[in-house]
Amino acid sequence: MKVIVIGTGIVGASAAYQLAKNNLDVIMIDKQQKGKATSAGAGIVCPWIKEVENETWYNLAKESFVFYQDLISALQKEGEDEVGYKKVGALCVSSDPGILDEIEKRAKTKRKGAPEIGDILRLNAEQAREVFPPLNQNMEALFVSGGARVDGALLRDALNRAAQRHGAEFVEGEAQLVHENRKVIGVKVGNKTVFADKVLITTGAWAPELLEPFGIHLNVKPQRGQIAHIKLPGKDSSDWPIIIPQSTHYLVPFDDGRIVAGATRETGSGFDYRLTAGGVNEVLTEALEVAPGLEDGTLEEVRIGFRPMGPDVLPILGTVDTLEGVLLATGLGPSGLTMGPYIGSLAASMIQDEEIKLDLTPCRPGRAIEIKKHV
Repeated sequence: MKVIVIGTGIVGASAAYQLAKNNLDVIMIDKQQKGKATSAGAGIVCPWIKEVENETWYNLAKESFVFYQDLISALQKEGEDEVGYKKVGALCVSSDPGILDEIEKRAKTKRKGAPEIGDILRLNAEQAREVFPPLNQNMEALFVSGGARVDGALLRDALNRAAQRHGAEFVEGEAQLVHENRKVIGVKVGNKTVFADKVLITTGAWAPELLEPFGIHLNVKPQRGQIAHIKLPGKDSSDWPIIIPQSTHYLVPFDDGRIVAGATRETGSGFDYRLTAGGVNEVLTEALEVAPGLEDGTLEEVRIGFRPMGPDVLPILGTVDTLEGVLLATGLGPSGLTMGPYIGSLAASMIQDEEIKLDLTPCRPGRAIEIKKHV
């Protein structure tokens, strides 16, 4: 079977890797584009803490964590050392002990079905600053040892390299779907047409563009996120835990004193690729309130990414009813790096008609599609 994967972000790269490993003929297609979500994101892989009242989302996120362990091990066995993933634990922080009580109760309940959550420990303010020195002295914490962080760009690149080692081919350019009687038979890139049995679309917030010519309106919109990279000279932050405050913001430490502070959630931004005074101010204000010790850090860069936001918290995953030969994997929103590699592997399984244990019915693309006209 020959498969074309359009989009080589974290979802597409994972799918291409799984397909190529299974000896399928894989063509990966992508183009240079500002604002790709994987390039901008700093990933938190700690699904047990987030308060999302959606069982399907939680099951996907929980399985994503387990999948990460196997994926990273497989890549390292293939010689990929720069995978950007490390289990460092997570600190849920608050100045209100009552809030931490609720998080602790929720985490311990979830541990019954997810032992990979690891140790769950309460830390007073002094103990919390011992493991994350820049933290506000008024913040207490709940430490969850299973939490992990991932550098999306490093993992994406490792997956793309591994896919190509297994025989996948990469083509740079803008893809357009080629069809016969609403059956997609390949893509056109420039003046070249590439034929395939199946086409997987993993182009994130840009996915609707590929379907619009068929009168298919996909409800996926870009949400701008601005994310700051702060460097603490002379600090070894490689083992510092992720910081999860009681907001949509976060702090993710990486090696060599680099702390990633994010991120804005700018709904309605469109593809407006700009740093804004308000966005940067929001990110830095939130970061310094939680961790005043970052105040003297060097602001090295602020990245911009466009999250693909679907109609709800679930990814859009599956076939398109009115267009044969196409499968979608997009709409992950702020969960892109939490579950992107796993969603890519599920897409690969669907293409190969493999059995999937989870009920993915709620993720079907039909809920996010409006048919405008027939071509």
